[in-house]
Amino acid sequence: MKKQYDVLVIGPVSLDCNIDYEGHERREVGGAVVASGWAAARSGARTAVFTKLNSADADVQERFDGSGADLYQAPSAATCSIRNQYLTADKERRICTSMGVCDPFRFDELPDVDAAVYHFAGLVYGDFDGALFAEAARHGKVAVDVQCLLRHVEADKSMAFHDWAEKMQYLPVIDYLKTDAAEAEILTGLTDRAEAAKLLHSWGAKEVLITHNTEVLAYDGERIYTCPIKARNLSGRTGRGDTTFAGYITERQHADIRQALLYCTALVSLKMETPGPFRGARQDVLDYIREFY
Repeated sequence: MKKQYDVLVIGPVSLDCNIDYEGHERREVGGAVVASGWAAARSGARTAVFTKLNSADADVQERFDGSGADLYQAPSAATCSIRNQYLTADKERRICTSMGVCDPFRFDELPDVDAAVYHFAGLVYGDFDGALFAEAARHGKVAVDVQCLLRHVEADKSMAFHDWAEKMQYLPVIDYLKTDAAEAEILTGLTDRAEAAKLLHSWGAKEVLITHNTEVLAYDGERIYTCPIKARNLSGRTGRGDTTFAGYITERQHADIRQALLYCTALVSLKMETPGPFRGARQDVLDYIREFY
């Protein structure tokens, strides 16, 4: 019998170089799969992570030690690497430069497991294509963070955001779609987050999650739900959206939208107070909810 998971998080790790607005540099193995994998597993979900990299570049197993997630990996000619230079203390503005791009992901590379949700946590355009989402939808629910469909590596290695050309074709296979406020505007042309969520749903996405530095918004076609972020500091701002989405996806498997939104917003509020992925426990999030919500 195949191994059973609540979520299979899929995407490249990244050799990150993060430089804060004061010029302090931090190097680490990061990427959406790190923040998402830790958040899902530490929240109590049966979690698998599938990533690709050149094994000569990093020991990725070490990055997930203690997370509780099972790690699967495949080789890539190059390892994704991104330089993030933050321009402000709140880390809302940054300049991203690509230092390496992972090989594209294929469905036949994924581990032979049963997953309730396939969580696509990519970093740049080309990591995944719509056909991969469509194939995954034949096996489980599909969750997509839209960043990797909008963020393109330009010829000069800078990174720029462009609309997803195939959105009308593939949004209907996505059960959970996550964007931030800026990405939602790129996709829809709308600055109003609630209206953008409604439009994305009308185009086929079944549940839409939009993150903002003040709140997280969810929409299921019936009503708009919001929950405020209450982080007391932003020292762990990197990985905010990935943590939020992972918390929401896993919580939705046993809770309604309002409860899932509360959990994931409290989770990311707590996570942002400490650099790195969320290393706490589910009970820590529940205690945070009782204290601050």
